[in-house]
Parts: sequence; structure tokens; C-alpha cells
Amino acid sequence: MNFGAAVYTLWLREMRRFLRNRSRLVGSMAMPALFLLVLGSGFGGFFRYRNDVSYIQFIGPGIIAMSLLFSSMFGGLNLLWDKQFGFFKEILVAPVSRMGIMAGKTLGTVTTSMIKGSVFLVGLMVAGLVRLEVFGLLLALVFMFLISAAFVSLGIAFASRMNDPQGFQLVMSFLIMPVFFLSGTLYPTEGLPLWLWTLTYLNPLTYGVDGLRFALGSAYNLSPLVNLAVIAAFWAVTTIAGSLLFRRMTA
Repeated sequence: MNFGAAVYTLWLREMRRFLRNRSRLVGSMAMPALFLLVLGSGFGGFFRYRNDVSYIQFIGPGIIAMSLLFSSMFGGLNLLWDKQFGFFKEILVAPVSRMGIMAGKTLGTVTTSMIKGSVFLVGLMVAGLVRLEVFGLLLALVFMFLISAAFVSLGIAFASRMNDPQGFQLVMSFLIMPVFFLSGTLYPTEGLPLWLWTLTYLNPLTYGVDGLRFALGSAYNLSPLVNLAVIAAFWAVTTIAGSLLFRRMTA
């Protein structure tokens, strides 16, 4: 089986698994929707930011990033379940390169994550909470892809060093929440204490959120080129790390 066929086959498997398990779609979107509706409505009455931006408009792009983050990081969980049920051992003995296996599973998880993120994007568009032009939409999709691909690779890197799905979920939960809360999604970064400002800008998701805000016509802080460069560099690093660790992974 050539590289392209292997990637497509594993991508198709991830897509079919995603489409058959609709409860997975609903469950993975419940928390981001809760943050958007409850926090957006609760703080909307007294939060105004730059040109009268409402709180729900402010956090909307970050909630898209949150959906991508949650879905992508737990992509490594599918890999561990494949090991538990013996599927991973079967594909390892097939005439398929390790990079083909990783690329197929990564692309499948990225696709499903972007479907979930796109649902929130469409919801924000329908509600009139984002201003989109063709360029903005394309740029938003680029940032969504980079966020998802980077954190999928990070999830695979962690999964490559673990065997227990339950332990993986605990580690990911411990990692995801600080990454989300320190991304500037829920609060402006101006006027933060130095220690919190530093942690926020050491977080690569901060640049993805800020890039999405620029693309969706919301209030942003940094140049979109800076945001794009940082999140792309983070994707490159996690992809390299994930590839190296995945090559050493055993069934």
C-alpha cells in the first residue's frame, strides 16, 4: 500500500468512526457551548471592550479555539484505544510506513476537529457576532487548521509514551485547562500582572486565538503575521516531536 492510500484509508476510518458516534460530537461541543452562552450572556451586560465589543463577541473566536483544542488533544486517546483493542498491532505489520499511519490519524482528527470548530463559526456568523469577508474566512480556516494540527500532534506525542487510556485522559485534562485559561480567551491581556502576562504570551494558543480574532473582525492585539508565524512554528515543533516519538511507539 502506498503512502497516499494509507493516509486516505486511516483518514476515512476516523471519519466513519466520528460520523457513527453522534454522541461524541454532542458531548465534545457541550463545554465550549456552555462557556459561550453562559459566560457570554452573564458578563455581556457590563463588559465593553474597544469600540464597544461585547463580551460574547470577544470570547467567540476563543471558544472556536477551545473546541479545536479539546478535540485535538484527545485525538491521542483514539490511538491508545487502538492499542488496547489490537488494531494498532495489525496496522504495524501491514506494508505501511509509520509516517503514513501518523499522517492518516492526524489528518482524520484534524478534519473532525475542524468540523466541530466550523459549527461554532457558523453559529457566530448566524448570530451576527463576527464580521466575515472571503479573506477573513480563509484566514480563519488557516488558523483553525494550524491550531488543530499542532495540538493533534502534541496529543499523539503524549500518547506515544503512554499505554493507559485513563491515565492519558487525566494528563490531558491537567494540561488542557491551563492552556485554555492562559490563552487570553476569557479576558483582555492589557493590564495583567507581569507573571500572568508572561505565562499568557508563552502559551502558543494565545497566538491562535488572537489570529482568529483578527480574521473574524474582533479586537486583536498582535500582528496577524506574528500570530501566524508563532502558531506555524509550534505546529512544526509538535509535528517533529510527535513523529519522532511515534516511530518509537510499540504495540
